[in-house]
Amino acid sequence: MKKKKTTGRIILEIVGILLALLWLSPFYIMLVNAFKTKREMFENTLAPPSEPVFQNFVQAFQELDFLRTFFNSFLVTSLSIICIVFFSAMAAYALSRNKSKVSGLIFFLFVASMLIPFQSVMIPLVKIFSELQSLNKWGLIFMYIGFGSGLSLFLYHGALKNIPISLDEAAKIDGATKWQTFWHVIFPLLRPIGITVAILNVIWIWNDFLLPSLVLGRGDETIPLKLFLFFGQYTKQWTLALAGLTISIIPVIIGYFIAQKHIIKGVSDGAVK
Repeated sequence: MKKKKTTGRIILEIVGILLALLWLSPFYIMLVNAFKTKREMFENTLAPPSEPVFQNFVQAFQELDFLRTFFNSFLVTSLSIICIVFFSAMAAYALSRNKSKVSGLIFFLFVASMLIPFQSVMIPLVKIFSELQSLNKWGLIFMYIGFGSGLSLFLYHGALKNIPISLDEAAKIDGATKWQTFWHVIFPLLRPIGITVAILNVIWIWNDFLLPSLVLGRGDETIPLKLFLFFGQYTKQWTLALAGLTISIIPVIIGYFIAQKHIIKGVSDGAVK
């Protein structure tokens, strides 16, 4: 019996290694070909470069205007996440603690908004913001707050059901206002689900292409939009295009390794909640 378990474990490990290699293969192809000349790439796509060509990265960095593009993505994502996390938490707290038909209706409208496809509101949304002259980074942040609030409020609302009202009552007896009760008592307890909310929205906002392509003009491009334009310009120079793609995913990898501990803890704690 023990031998069968050992054999099964070995098979699972082999399968896991093969799946890991399969998952990593696109990254390998992207990385090795980013260091090649155009001729060397077409001669053998899978072989490592004979001599690394760092000029591909220098040119891609300049053509992408990477510092400006990265700042645009970082600004849009960070401000959107901060507003979504705090506003959704406050709204969920108000709706969960005020039991009335109006609060129930408002919560239902937020949840129902998740069922509306973006494509159905895309044209009128862009038209309205165009008339308001808000087709820029700030208008995009406002849109992200609106589109991200439904799911975020729903997750916060579910977590607040597990926090007893007796904590609010105890804080009130101690002389705390509702504002103080939320920030000093309730909000710290929502940290696990808050991290989960932030993760879900960061993945979506950072990688979003469709909404920035409709809203942002020249000079305000985020990384996905700029990368799309870059690939359109260098479709025949794949080594340069792959170098640009490599540069664009470096911030995501660095950010993941820095926040890895909090991401895993936030997801697991949020699941338990």
